[in-house]
Amino acid sequence: MAWPNNSPMDQVISGNFAPSRWATWSPSSLRIVDWNIDRGLQLQAVIDFLASTKADILILQEVDLNARRTHYLNIAEEIGRKLQMNYVFGREFQELVQGSKTSPAYHGQAILARWPISNPRLIRFSRQSHFWQPHWFVPKIEPFQERLGGRIALVAEVNVAGSRIVAYNLHLESKGNDELRLAQVQEVLSDTARQDPECSVVVAGDFNLDASKDNAASAFATAGFQDAVAASRTPTTPSRGLLEPGRRIDWAFVRGPIRAASGRVHNQVKASDHYPISFTLTAPRR
Repeated sequence: MAWPNNSPMDQVISGNFAPSRWATWSPSSLRIVDWNIDRGLQLQAVIDFLASTKADILILQEVDLNARRTHYLNIAEEIGRKLQMNYVFGREFQELVQGSKTSPAYHGQAILARWPISNPRLIRFSRQSHFWQPHWFVPKIEPFQERLGGRIALVAEVNVAGSRIVAYNLHLESKGNDELRLAQVQEVLSDTARQDPECSVVVAGDFNLDASKDNAASAFATAGFQDAVAASRTPTTPSRGLLEPGRRIDWAFVRGPIRAASGRVHNQVKASDHYPISFTLTAPRR
């Protein structure tokens, strides 16, 4: 199913594979995993890890759709089917060397949940690097990544037994400087400011920056967000030798009548060039 929009790039694809739930009360806690899955190149290993977490909500970046490198699969749908979860998928880029004019390939973000998902939409950032746009001097072959589109946040609401959680799935620009990435963060925070103050909000993803540094940390704190994996200083990407240490660039923040606990970086997982992060959401005791 595709949610209607004028442009194919701004359409959100969805699928429903979770069994119907008849619970009339919210669970005491929810498990959330955020992960850049590197297109799903190691799909079975990705699915195996995600299944082991028994997560209620998945927030995934670098998810392929109909790309040659991932066997033309709808990676979000494959994960949804195997884990019996509903999903929404937003296109970040059309991957020009991974598909064809008649059968285009895409790359984007997905939110999956064991509960109903509604009102999905994209924030296509107004500030972009344009690094990925086609150029006449760049060969139209792999490993070059010529693309159409731009960085996005995928937004969707998860209805957990009558309680609403709004999830923002970010993939900030990897090319360019932190000023550009912070501008993209501010677009998201401006959008979250329009949410009901009593609504539970999760902002997570591949930020491509250290959000504990002054400007980013101040922006999230001012907007009322809590770092969901604050106790961990573990890098979220593996090191590449002595000259390129691992970086902490994958983040999750929460706001509203919820608290985050048990934050963790799963640095034993080798199915991607990023490590998964996970945390538990709980409602405060009254």
